[in-house]
Amino acid sequence: MHLDNDTVRHIARLARLAVPDAAVDTLRNDLERVLDLFDELAAANVDGLEPLAHPLGQTANLRDDAVTETDRHAELLALAPDSQAGYYVVPKVIE
Repeated sequence: MHLDNDTVRHIARLARLAVPDAAVDTLRNDLERVLDLFDELAAANVDGLEPLAHPLGQTANLRDDAVTETDRHAELLALAPDSQAGYYVVPKVIE
């Protein structure tokens, strides 16, 4: 896909990028290569292909969603120097 320098400057302005005039040609070439790659991807024949979650067919090792720790809230709260309504009471540190 061909882009002109004014379009590149417009895209840069929309993206709030400060692109020096000396870099516009390089940026235009990079953008054209990216757009060409998207064109190649769009032209690929994917009829009959199943979507993949992973390119190598691997699956995530998931553990069972089970509680592994016990509730020690009351035990730990009992160790605190001061507590109130189930919370630790600490000295005020911000004036």
